[in-house]
Parts: sequence; structure tokens; C-alpha cells
Amino acid sequence: MTTKPKARKYRIRRSPVTPGGPGADPSHPPRRLSPDAGDPMPFAGDDSDDGFGEERFPTASAPKGMPRTAPGTPGRNMPPTKAPGTDPALTVEGELAAIRREGLTGRQLRMARRVAQKHGLAPTSDFDAVRLLRKQGVDPFQRSNMLELVTDHPRPEPSRELTVPKTQPRPQLPSTEVAAEDERAREIVRMQRDIVRRRRRKLAQLGARLAFFVLLPTIIAGYYYYKIATPMYATHSEFVIQQAQNPAAAASGLAGMFSGTTFATSHDSIVVQGYLQSIDAMLRLDNDLGFRAHFSDDDVDPLQRLELDATKEEAYGVYKKNVKISYDPTEGVIKMDVVAAEPEMSQMFSERLIRYAEEQVDALSLRLRSDQMAGAEQSYENAEAAMLAAQQKVLGLQEKLGVLDPMTESNSLMTQITALETQLSEKRLQLQQLMDNPNPNQARVDGARGDIRRLEGLISELRSQLTVTTSDGQSLARITGELRLAERELQTRELMVTQALQQLETARIEANRQTRYLSMAVAPIAPDEASYPRSFENTILAFLIFSGVYLMISLTASILREQVSS
Repeated sequence: MTTKPKARKYRIRRSPVTPGGPGADPSHPPRRLSPDAGDPMPFAGDDSDDGFGEERFPTASAPKGMPRTAPGTPGRNMPPTKAPGTDPALTVEGELAAIRREGLTGRQLRMARRVAQKHGLAPTSDFDAVRLLRKQGVDPFQRSNMLELVTDHPRPEPSRELTVPKTQPRPQLPSTEVAAEDERAREIVRMQRDIVRRRRRKLAQLGARLAFFVLLPTIIAGYYYYKIATPMYATHSEFVIQQAQNPAAAASGLAGMFSGTTFATSHDSIVVQGYLQSIDAMLRLDNDLGFRAHFSDDDVDPLQRLELDATKEEAYGVYKKNVKISYDPTEGVIKMDVVAAEPEMSQMFSERLIRYAEEQVDALSLRLRSDQMAGAEQSYENAEAAMLAAQQKVLGLQEKLGVLDPMTESNSLMTQITALETQLSEKRLQLQQLMDNPNPNQARVDGARGDIRRLEGLISELRSQLTVTTSDGQSLARITGELRLAERELQTRELMVTQALQQLETARIEANRQTRYLSMAVAPIAPDEASYPRSFENTILAFLIFSGVYLMISLTASILREQVSS
């Protein structure tokens, strides 16, 4: 696209033309001067004189009575000249001299040369360019010719050969014919009818598309839900998994506050929910009540019917569709809806699944109870074996040392030593008494001394039995120490056996008492009215789905069409 340049102001200064000089018209009389000041009077003369005589300029108006030439015609704004070749006296030099006398500006001459080059001419000078253009019938000073010089096409090389003037095609101008009022009204009515016709055609196409892609599938879906679909019955049930409260923990007060509530079995509920939704539960239900045979019956419509030779995965898909289990963690309630073609079968399926859930709950606590019982029994057996070993050790020491009770033996020896020491003290008093006599009886003194010596020897012997080791390497103190250690160990083992026995009894009680159990909140009851299909809701849902799909496809096609067209 070529943008025409717009100039705010053109240079209008002309080249000065002196009288009698080059470019001056010899036929033009000299200008009159003012009789007073001698200055030129440009506006002297009649009212039609512009002050320049017969000299014409491109921007000057035509004289009165002379018709102005149309734009683009030869000789525009020029004095009428004879056509070249009619007057033998008019030569190229004469034409150039006439053009010089017009007083063209330098800018107009440059523009003339550029227009001549644009038309493929080879002028020798700017005045020659004006001459050649006028010969071809082109006005070099027309505004449209000046603004169309800047083009996107490459400028052709100027031809050195003289070209024959070409006939310019007449431009197609708008018609000046004015339409009548009735014809204009008929044209407006015709356009309005055409617009209405196109709108009706587009609306008809839109309606056809909507009818084919939206209404027809919706009608088919509604016909299926109302006439073909087999009525299905749903049995609703709710149950919770609770944990039995420990009586000892409940009686402990503060400890019972941190033991958790009876509903703190969320992981157990999640495990039970996962099991009821597993393929194992489906296989057990099929073996017990014939789940696959029930949904393979001919009374079930083809869309919901299960084939007789269907695989386990296909049967499991039907099972997940008709057995819906949800768990509410805030309340700890498991909700189950079982759908079947008959209300009695729906109730039977629901009751059997609840039984499976109870077995799963029992299995969850069975491992814990078994571990507790096994640990308690093992502890009791180890404590009992250690007690028997300690008792055998005590018995072996008694047999080896020949002492039944070292404490009794020690007490007996200490009693004898005490009695002998008392007698020794009395004999020493008697001896002292005899020695205080100036003439003591020697026989009695010797007897007292003998008694004292014998008592001391006996006491020393008895004391040696308590601490001194005999030839067999045993002493009463050693025997007493070993027996005391053995008896102490025996007492400890007996206490451990008692505690292990108490733990065993407690574990047996806990194992016999059910720690987790399933409690029914809503029992399954066979419905007397079909729950599915919900014909009206499903039909509306199908209409919305088909409408959304059509809208998405239409938007996508419009966007792609716009992108391709742009």
C-alpha cells in the first residue's frame, strides 16, 4: 500500500524574470510606473488585469470569458498554442522558450522531470520534460500526478528513444444519476428481505443441528429411561465399628481420658470399607448368593445385563456400580447402598455384606489377641521354669551341706556359746574369789582353772564351727550365705511366677472379650418402590451433557474457522 505524502506548505517563490532578459516575453509591454514615486504599479489597468499582462501562471485563474481547461488536459494554465507540427515556424526551441516564459518555479520543474521519468520519457532538461509531458497529454503540475510519484514499484530505466504519445484510458467516475424515491424504497425492501431470508436460513440450519446433535440423543436417552431400563431397588444400611472400653482404664480416671473414645477406629472403618469394595467380597457374594447369575438374568435390560461368559473384571465393574459404600470420618459411620433387580435380593446382598464386615472386624482384632495370649503364656512358662530351677538349687545345697536350715543351726550354736560363756564368767569369779584368800586351797584353785580352760576351748570350738572352714571346704557362714542367696532367688522366682500368672489371666480375659465390634445403626430393609432409574433427572442430565458437548464443538470450530480465514 502506498501512502501519498502530504505537504503542509509548498515553495511558491518563482524565478525572477527581467524585462528583455532570458525568458521574457518580447510581446509583453513593460510595466507602468507610478508617476509620483516611479514604483511599479502592479494593479494598474482595468479590473480584469492581474498585473502580469498576458503571462499565465499555473495557479492563476482564467481570464473572464475564457473557459478553464479540465485537469489533466494539455495546455492547462497556459496560453493557447498551436499543436506541434501545424506551424512550421514553431520549433522545439520556440516551445521551450514559451515554457520558460511561464515563470515556473524550480520545484515545479523538478517535479516535471520526475513525472517525465515516471512515464518513461528521457528529457534533456526540466523545460523539455514539461514539453514532452504536454505532448503526451499529461499535466505535470496536477496534484494527483505529484502525489503518486512515491510508489512501491521499481522505477523503470529512462528510455533514450522517443515514444509515441499514448491514449490514456478514461477514468471511471461515479454516476451522477440520482435514483428515484420509489426505486430506493424497493431496493431497501429487497435488502431487508434478503437479510431476513439469510437469517431464517441460518436459524433453520442451527435448529437442524440442535435437533440432530442435542434433541435426538436426548429423546433416545429419555425413551430408554422411561421404557426400556429395568427398575432397580436399593437397600440402605448404616453401621459403625466401635472399640470396647477397658474397665481398668475407665476406673483409672485420668488415664481413661487419654485412652481414646469408642469411635477412635477410623483406620478399621477404612479397612472394612476397602474390603467390601474389593473383588474378594464380590467373589464371596457370588459363591454364596449368585451375584453374577442375578445380573445375568434376561429380565435385566441389555445395557445393565451381565453376560453369562463375562470375566471377573466385568463382573467386578457391575459390582462396583451397584454396591456403593461411603465412610463419614466425622461421625465414624459407614453407609452402604446395595442395588439389585429384586428388593429381596437387594436385602439379602446387604445382610451378607454386613456379615462379611463383621468377620473382617473380628479378624482385625484376632491377631492382637493372639499375640497378647502368646506373650503372656510364654512369660508364665519362663517364670515357672526359673522358680523350679531356684528351688532345685536350694534343695541341692541342703543335701550337699547336710543342713536343713542354716539359720536354725546358727541360732543353736549361738545359744550354746552364750551358755558356755555364762559358765566361764562364773568360773572366773570363783577363781578370783579363791585367789583373794591368803591361803587358798590349791585343789580348788586348780579345779577352777581347769574348768575355765575347758569352757574356753569349748567356746572356741563352737565359734570355729561358725566361721572357720573345715577340711571339706565348708563352713556354717558359707553354707548360710549360699542358702540365703538360693532362698532369695527362689522367693524372687515365686513372685515372678505370680505376676506372670496374673498377666496370663488378664490376657485370657481380654482375648475372650471382643475388643472391636460392629454396631448396626440402620438395618437393611427391602424397599417396595424402585429407586432407579431416575427417568426425569437422567433425561435432563443427558440434555445438559449433549448441549455442553455441542457448544464446545461449535466454539472450537468457530475459532478454527476464524484462524484459518485470517
